[in-house]
Amino acid sequence: MSVTFGRIIGDGHRKAVGYARRLVEDIPAERFTERPAATMNHPAFCLGHLSIYPDRTLPLMDRPELVRGRDGWEELFSFRATCEDDRGQYPGKDEILEHFLDRCDAAGRVLEEVADEVFRRPLPEDHPMRSRMEDVGSLVNFLLVAHPMVHLGQISAWRRAAGMGSVL
Repeated sequence: MSVTFGRIIGDGHRKAVGYARRLVEDIPAERFTERPAATMNHPAFCLGHLSIYPDRTLPLMDRPELVRGRDGWEELFSFRATCEDDRGQYPGKDEILEHFLDRCDAAGRVLEEVADEVFRRPLPEDHPMRSRMEDVGSLVNFLLVAHPMVHLGQISAWRRAAGMGSVL
């Protein structure tokens, strides 16, 4: 197998998705919006947040037709949103997990097809992340690998605060 940027990013992405599955599989649905500490994001918020970002990578990889956002999720889960105690405003565990896995699967499949030249493209000058990252590959890698691991770390800390053990 040849080494491509897509394969390298895909390896990390698959590890992050596998870790996400392990972190949430044994959390009861009724605890998915529990907050053991007022400053913690609950798993529903973390995973819902992560579910919107794979769609942001698809247009960068020339596959905008694969975007499948959910109505209201941007407002509920974007980086501007705040995790709330109002459990009724969040979709259920199964819906969030299903959407997260579906979007991650879509982006993961595309990674394998993308030519390295696409990842080398500069981000448009007006892209909100342009001041932090210069090229498509850096942003796709961040959104599909580093960013998920940050929020999965929050779920790992949540598990301990909620009296659940490590998944490692």
